This record gives sequence, structure tokens and C-alpha cells, in this order.
Amino acid sequence: MNRASDPQRSRRLRTVVGGSALAAALALSGCTGTPNPPAPSGTSSSQAPSSDSANSALASSTAAPSTAKSAAPADGGSGAAAGNLPQLVENLSPSVVTIFTEGGLGSGVVYSADGLILTNEHVIRGATTVEVGFADGQRVEGTVKASDAVTDLALVQAKRTGLPKPTYQSDLPKVGEGALVLGSPLGFENTATAGIISGLHRSIPGSASNSLSLVDLIQTDAPISPGNSGGAVINMRGEVIGISEAYIPPSAGAVSLGFAIPAATAVDVAEELLANGTAKHAYLGLTPGELTAQIADQLGIQEGAGVVVLAADRDGPAGRAGIRPGDVLQSMEGVELATPEKLLAELRKRNPGDTVGFKVKRGDQSLDIKVDLTDRPASTTTR
Repeated sequence: MNRASDPQRSRRLRTVVGGSALAAALALSGCTGTPNPPAPSGTSSSQAPSSDSANSALASSTAAPSTAKSAAPADGGSGAAAGNLPQLVENLSPSVVTIFTEGGLGSGVVYSADGLILTNEHVIRGATTVEVGFADGQRVEGTVKASDAVTDLALVQAKRTGLPKPTYQSDLPKVGEGALVLGSPLGFENTATAGIISGLHRSIPGSASNSLSLVDLIQTDAPISPGNSGGAVINMRGEVIGISEAYIPPSAGAVSLGFAIPAATAVDVAEELLANGTAKHAYLGLTPGELTAQIADQLGIQEGAGVVVLAADRDGPAGRAGIRPGDVLQSMEGVELATPEKLLAELRKRNPGDTVGFKVKRGDQSLDIKVDLTDRPASTTTR
């Protein structure tokens, strides 16, 4: 349980920031059938397509079921090298699956030939068994093997072998590279949408108070819709560069803003899950909030860049180091912290046992505080 050193002050701060952060988060739409707002969340297989599907329809095509036994080679083959999208879709479709749960559906990508499937944790949340559908029309039972809510990744063991594992790219793509998204948006299985990589290291504003996963993402304008979650984002060489994660819907004023977990992150977490059943994450032990003008006035400090500490576990790393509710974290190891999402993204790069330095504003004081990060507890609401 989180124990703030000043509970009343902490509650006041939560009240101030909670509305704007939650509103921003609820403006997002995820890609799965699991109805857990904020994003990722989405539609069940029985829902009619909403206006969010219009973006997808503009640039989508349905891939015919394929019986190919191997994914595209690492060099993409001559068809991929020439930018042949139909060939890419044909090559990679056997490596992308649809995952059916009682709450809806999502997508997944073959991780090993013996039936291991990589998907999003929010796709299989609450389930122990699922159904896995393949591009050739076959459906088999799948068992949830392990999951990690922090990175929103999970492994499902499908009862099928001889599957074509695609190449997972360890390097980040370049902005402007072509991108192909494969998955099952709104239940339309084996759908392909195309675009480019629009940005890197993206964090979705307002998400930190509700999700730890929507940070350090790849951005693409290749349409992503509910049901795409856990599916593949592929480059023009036929390599998986990301796992579809979320999108911002047109109702929020967005035009083709989709996000994916980088393939390197997905592989690292998948290997941890395979080895240990869990993934380790650096733990700071505080709840971050946006430093709004109202909070700055309440704290009696000048408005500026930084992340306000809403609560701090006195027995956690931050609390033991002397960080208190109401402190403003201005930077971490020299990296300015403009938003709570930026703090979470920086923590994602650290390991339990690392020591990190913070520039902290406390009233009129400027402090340098060192924090020894620990492994994240199994169940906690703080970062």
C-alpha cells in the first residue's frame, strides 16, 4: 500500500491533476476487444464498426488466407526489395494470427515455430485459454503462458507447430520508412494497412495516470484500429519492427495516429517471460503527475517543466532517498522531465539496482537526490 508522508496534500494534488489526465487518457482508443478503459481498450467482436474504422478503411486491404510455410527472408526477397506490398502480405500473413477471447478479439505474431505467439497483455487479460485463428482458416486452442502488464506484452502457446517465425528487427526503424500493419481490426481477419513510420520514442499524453505501457513507442500513420492490438508492424524488408499497441481516434481530432511497441522491447520482454515467467522493471516508488499552472500556484512555485510527485511510498526507493509528495522532478540523469510519460519512458531504460540522480524542486529549494532503483513489486499502483 502506498504511504505518502503527507496524505492530505497528496489527495489535494490528485484532485487537481486527475481530471485532465483522465480526460486525455479516455480520448485514446486501443486495439483489442477487452473493454478496459483507457486505451488500450476497444470493441468486442459483436460490436458494429464505429467511425474509428474509417481511417483503417482508407488504406486497408484484406489478405487472402495463405498456406505458405515460411515467412519472408531477412532480406525481404526480390518482391519486398521492389516495394511489392502484395508479396509482403502473402509472405507475412501466415505469421500473424487472430486471438479470440470471451471479451472480444485481438491479434498476435508467431514467436516460435512450436506455436508460441506474442501479443498484448490487454488482449488476453483475465483469460487463461483463448482460441487462435490462422491465415489458412485453421483455429486451435491456445493457453496463456505468461504476461507483463507494464510493457503490455504476453505469450500464448497455441496447439500447432511448424509455424513460420518472422524476423524481429533489433534496431529502431527510421522516420519516413514504409510500414505495413497486419492484424484483425474490428474482427476483419488478415487485414493489411500501409503507411510510414511517423515518429520514434513517442509517449501518449495523459496516459501515465492509467497505464505504464504507453511510453517509448513507434508512431505510424498506417491505420490501426480495435482488433489490431498484438499484431505486426512490418518494414519493407518483411521484418517485424513493432507490435501494434494503440491509436488515437478521429473523434479526438487525430488523423492516422497509431502506436506500436518496438520489436527489440518485445523480444527482450518475451525472452524474460520465457525464462522466468515474469519480467523485471526498475521501480521508483512514486505516483507522478503533470505540473499544471494550478498545481504550481498551489505549491507556491513558478510554473515550468517538471513532474510533480503526487504520492511517494516511504518504504520505496524514492521515499527512502528523501523525495516527498509535492516535490517537482525536473530532470533525471540530465534528461529533462517535461511530462509524467517522459519519466516513465526514462525509467523503462533502467534496471533494478541502478542508481539515478534527480534534480528536484521543493519550494524555493533546488535539490540533487540520488535514488537506488529496485525491482518493481508484483502488485503496485506507483511507478
